[in-house]
Amino acid sequence: MKTASTLIVLLLTLCSTASAQTPKTGEDYNNRGLERQAKGDIAGAIEDYTAAIAHAGRREQLAVFYFNRANARVAKEDWDGAIIDYSKAIELDPGSPDGYYNRALAFMNKSDYDHAIADFSKAIEIDPRSSLAYNNRGNARIAKSDIDGAIADYSKAVEVNPKYAEGFYNRGAALQQKKDLDGAIKDYSSALALAPKFADAYVNRGQAKQSKQDFDGAIADYDSALQLKAEEGTFFARATARESKKDLGGALADFNKVLELNPNSAQAYANRAAIEAAQGHAGAAQTDFERAFKIDPNLRAQYRDFIEKRHLKIAP
Repeated sequence: MKTASTLIVLLLTLCSTASAQTPKTGEDYNNRGLERQAKGDIAGAIEDYTAAIAHAGRREQLAVFYFNRANARVAKEDWDGAIIDYSKAIELDPGSPDGYYNRALAFMNKSDYDHAIADFSKAIEIDPRSSLAYNNRGNARIAKSDIDGAIADYSKAVEVNPKYAEGFYNRGAALQQKKDLDGAIKDYSSALALAPKFADAYVNRGQAKQSKQDFDGAIADYDSALQLKAEEGTFFARATARESKKDLGGALADFNKVLELNPNSAQAYANRAAIEAAQGHAGAAQTDFERAFKIDPNLRAQYRDFIEKRHLKIAP
């Protein structure tokens, strides 16, 4: 299982507390748009924000209406439309970090990491205390394989906000990519101290411990993760840790769970087959290898020597 880095998507909504049943002003249309968007009527919201823009008076008010329409376009995954609207909001109100921050997230969704980094940097320039902007700039840098730059950004995020569990988690994931397992474990532990129900932090800490041959520690972390969120990948990881401890029964039970969740996991069939062969269950092993190779023929070469040494008869 690969280490994951979490992207936090925060869409900031600027609004007035007033609302109107029959819109007459830009503010009225904007407020009804907010109500519609809250109810999931994104098309209706966009229509109202467009009317609000047409009825806008003050420059600052117009910036808000463009910003809100951009947020609605994000809800439709219309990244290009959102970027156009955020750009207009930025043009009208260049001193607000929110337009840059949200436009950066839209660029992230288009895998345009250079523009995203530039916008996160501008948001940070305006608001140097934005832990979210540092964190997400780190995510953009991870996407560009700039691990050291990402670590610097995650470090700044947790410096600005020492209670930011996501920042510790992401820095841990980056350190894990650099094979700094002790540093990664320390950061995952910090994340878990702040957010005890952070399942992914348990999984990643378990992986780091497993890489250090601390199989008991890894299994304990996978256990904690599974209590919070029963996922295929976590069962698979725990199975491999149990297998490393020669707990073949436990590993087999976990691979069974993987296949229950995903009947098309070729690797789980192959791993289960290897355990079955080691337990002397040749027939079951042959059946599972055949299932694995049917799903992924490339696995056959990986297990050829194993199969030959155990004299298993696998259909071509």
